[in-house]
Amino acid sequence: MTYAEDRSGQRYDLTQLRWRGEDGSPLMISPLPGITPGEITTSERSLWRYRAAFPIDMAPIDMAPVSLGEGCTPMLPRRWNDHEVLFKLEWFNPSGSFKDRGVSVMVSALAQLGVEALLEDSSGNGGSSVSAYCAAAGMKAKILAPASTSRAKILQSRAYGAEVELVPGTRQATSDEAERQSEHLFYASHNWHPFFLQGVKTVAYEMWEDLGFRAPDNVVLVAGAGSQVLGCDIAFSELLRAGQIDRRPKLLVAQPENCAPIHQSFHAGTEELGDAEWSPTIAEGTAIASPVRLPEVLRAIRRSEGDVVAIPEAEIFAATRKLAAMGLYAEPTSATAAAAIERFAAKGLISPGQTTVVVLTGSGLKSADKMADVFAGA
Repeated sequence: MTYAEDRSGQRYDLTQLRWRGEDGSPLMISPLPGITPGEITTSERSLWRYRAAFPIDMAPIDMAPVSLGEGCTPMLPRRWNDHEVLFKLEWFNPSGSFKDRGVSVMVSALAQLGVEALLEDSSGNGGSSVSAYCAAAGMKAKILAPASTSRAKILQSRAYGAEVELVPGTRQATSDEAERQSEHLFYASHNWHPFFLQGVKTVAYEMWEDLGFRAPDNVVLVAGAGSQVLGCDIAFSELLRAGQIDRRPKLLVAQPENCAPIHQSFHAGTEELGDAEWSPTIAEGTAIASPVRLPEVLRAIRRSEGDVVAIPEAEIFAATRKLAAMGLYAEPTSATAAAAIERFAAKGLISPGQTTVVVLTGSGLKSADKMADVFAGA
């Protein structure tokens, strides 16, 4: 039987409308068996080709999934300085970021359970994604976002018909306000809801399929809340369970130096949040001072024998410009992952001849004001 579980070990039926456990902790779906190549629905040109890998209790059998054609994004071979890498271009998703993967599965499940209106908090990409999929599902959406969020992302959410409320202060202040408002509107936070991770994990299934049903050696990711880290960990764990791969890829995680709680806790050898004052960063999508799934993210990185690095703002600016010079218009949040390639190579974690996938999470078109800052005077 598939279920959701909180940190205390209490289990919940997947048909329950809840976004966290009774103990206040985030929920995780119980381990799933994974799939074989023969279970991929190859006629489906979206992440729903992997529907056999989703929890059987929420697989949309009696209604179509809420899909906009998300997934199946390209992996582009390129040389980054002296390193051959594959850039996974997640801005090919419908709303322009990887968030569409998780939101498609989450909204599909909630629509099947009869939810008609959602509350989401986001620094931009998550909000625009939830807005898009709620529009597709005929659901109402209310988005809370920091007042400093890129205007293009706010415009996109409003264009889809969502109500957008801008919250003064930090990204954490927005999350706190969302929890307060969750008392009267169902909170479908992409950082909290376990179905979101079930969609995000398909990025790893795509790597496996596109590499001829083998795992890469390394996956370089940028992390704010760490949903990509957890999605990859879930998928590669399932593929190991199914006997489809014989090892986990190293999960190599980048954060901006100005807001790097995962990096701080990882190198402190703890699962607790450290005591630090963080600063604003050009990589707005990562500016999460208190990741709600911090212990799970840290365990996933350590389980893979991976690592975390913190990237100074100047290097994020430089990587954004370098990607653009290669024809890749990535927002600064995405470019943080590219900036980390050289650092991981210097630590001996990326070696010649290895297969290294670098996930670029979102388009520079989503962050026009931030991109203007990057290219001012360039």
